[in-house]
Amino acid sequence: MQALSLAVMALIFYMGAASWQAMTLLRRAPARPALVRTLGLLGLLCHLPLVAKLISLSPGILPGLSTSAVLLTAIMVAMLLIVSLAKPVLSVAVALFPISGLALLLAVGLPSPERTGGMTPGIALHAISSALAFAVLAIAAIQAVLLGLQNQALRHHHTRGIVQSLPPLTTMERVLFELIWAGMILLTLSIISGFVFLDSMFAQHLAHKTILSLAAWVIFAVLLISHHILGWRGMRAVRWTLGGCAVLLLAYFGSKFMLEVVLQRG
Repeated sequence: MQALSLAVMALIFYMGAASWQAMTLLRRAPARPALVRTLGLLGLLCHLPLVAKLISLSPGILPGLSTSAVLLTAIMVAMLLIVSLAKPVLSVAVALFPISGLALLLAVGLPSPERTGGMTPGIALHAISSALAFAVLAIAAIQAVLLGLQNQALRHHHTRGIVQSLPPLTTMERVLFELIWAGMILLTLSIISGFVFLDSMFAQHLAHKTILSLAAWVIFAVLLISHHILGWRGMRAVRWTLGGCAVLLLAYFGSKFMLEVVLQRG
């Protein structure tokens, strides 16, 4: 019951912050970044105890589906709150905060299977860099969606509503590529540390994650190189960002969902 209460409270705070930011984007409420951050922080404070509880039940190197979702969304919320102090990315909260709240409710109803085993410093480095890479690139994906909406609106000469509330197109694009660069550095560290510290990155239970993570790395690398050399931007950058993030999402959650939900294996 306590876990459910925390999840509901977090969802309320997250939805309040997301709703205000959405009304700001629609120009139906004044910008209140401090209010959005405060509500988001309150949601995160309700979020973190559930993270600790689920991790205590799943201390292995491969946490279950619900544990992974709760942990990664908490990291994403924390990173968004921090990054928004320096970069105009708070609009990402419109999508991220509700997703985080719903992930908590899912975790309450779908507990993570227990696992055993310790975590060495090398494996901890791999796990942390993997989680941070996913968090940053997931934020980049939401930023790409907003950029795509802005780009389409400007192409059709729709200059009211959300377009007026977002930063200039060039700023949105610059922030997107800054997020992708940061995510790529972390993803590279995750892949390298995995090969160095894990027994076999192509073992049966890790092969899919390794292959899909490498595929996502290649997609983002092509995007960054093409942006630098060929000037890729706009909707092409949006599509490649979303494609890379979709592959990374499958790498992190695809097999967990199949094993724990569809096949119901521990």
